[in-house]
Amino acid sequence: MNQKNRVGVVLLNWNGREVLERYLPSVVRYTSQEEVVIYVVDNGSTDDSVAWLQTHYADQVELILFEENHGFAGGYNKALDLIEVEYALLLNSDVEVTENWLNPLIDYMDTHPEVVACQPKIKSWREPDFFEYAGAAGGFIDCLGYPFCRGRLFSTLEKDKGQYDDSLSIFWATGAALCIRLQNFRAVGGFDERFFAHMEEVDLCWRLLARGGKIKCIPQSEVYHYGGATLSDENPRKVYLNFRNNLLMLYKNMPHKELVKVLRYRWFLDYLASFIFLLTGSYKKMKAVWRARKDYQSIRIQFSADRIENLEKTVQENIKERKNYSILVEYYLKRRKHFSEIERN
Repeated sequence: MNQKNRVGVVLLNWNGREVLERYLPSVVRYTSQEEVVIYVVDNGSTDDSVAWLQTHYADQVELILFEENHGFAGGYNKALDLIEVEYALLLNSDVEVTENWLNPLIDYMDTHPEVVACQPKIKSWREPDFFEYAGAAGGFIDCLGYPFCRGRLFSTLEKDKGQYDDSLSIFWATGAALCIRLQNFRAVGGFDERFFAHMEEVDLCWRLLARGGKIKCIPQSEVYHYGGATLSDENPRKVYLNFRNNLLMLYKNMPHKELVKVLRYRWFLDYLASFIFLLTGSYKKMKAVWRARKDYQSIRIQFSADRIENLEKTVQENIKERKNYSILVEYYLKRRKHFSEIERN
C-alpha cells in the first residue's frame, strides 16, 4: 500500500459532464490534502466528460477509464480492485462537500477500529436546511426489510435542527457518500454487481454487520446531495430495481427463521403497492413491480450460494439496527412522520 494515499475519494461518472462541472470543484477544493487522492471513474461515457476532465482537472484527479457502463455496483467494484488505500470514500458525482468534511470521518474510524464503514450527514442541495432522501442521518431497515433513514421517512424530509447530531450506530450507510475500510469491502465481496444499481449499499452493509462490524453516521461531517441525477424517483426502471433488489437482498441475508414469513408479507404488500400505482395512474410503475417480482422468482436460484455463504459467515444474527417494527404501520397507520417520533415510543 502506498502510505501517501491513505484515503481514496472515488467518484463514478457516466455521461455526467454537467454534473461534474457543478460539483467537482467543491470536492477538489476541500479534499486536496496529503494522503488523499481523488479518483474519477468513468463508466464508458459517450459525452465529453473525459475530455473535459483531462482539460480542467488533469493535475487534481486521477482518471480510471472503462469502455462500458458497469453500473454503480460493477463500476465501483472494478475501480476498487485497481487502487490501494486504507479508506475508500465512495462519493456520488452530484454531491457538494463542505470545508473539513473528510477529517471527522477518517478521525472517527482511526480511533474506532470496530467501525468498518460510516457516512456523513446528508442534506439536500436544493433545500439546504433539510435532510436529503438518500441517506439523511443514517439508514435502517424494518422488520420486513424496508429501508428508511433518520431524517427521512418515505417522502417526508425533516428539517435539520441538530436533532440527529449524535454519532449513532446505523444499519446502512448511503452509497452517496460511503466511507469504508477497503480491506473489509473486499473481505465481504464488495457490491453485488447483479443488482446493477439501487439497494447494493444496504446489501453490502448487511454483510458487514452480520460478520461483526459496526457502521456509523458521523454528523460532524456534512455534505449536500442533489439527488436524482441518475434515475428520478418517478422512473419505472428505478421502481423495478428497488423492488427486485430488495427481495434479492432479503433472500441473500435474512435468517431462516424469518425469511418465509417475511416473504409472504412482502408478496401481499408488493402487489398492494402495484395496485396503488394503478389507481394513481402510474401504469408503468405498476408493471415495473410485477416484472420485479417475476424476475426475482426466476433468478433467485442464482443467489443460493451467496445465501449459504452469508449465513455460514454470520457471527451477529440479531442486529439491533434492524428494527423490530414495521415502518409502514408507524408511518401510515400511526401517523408518525419523523424518526424521533417512532424511537421515543
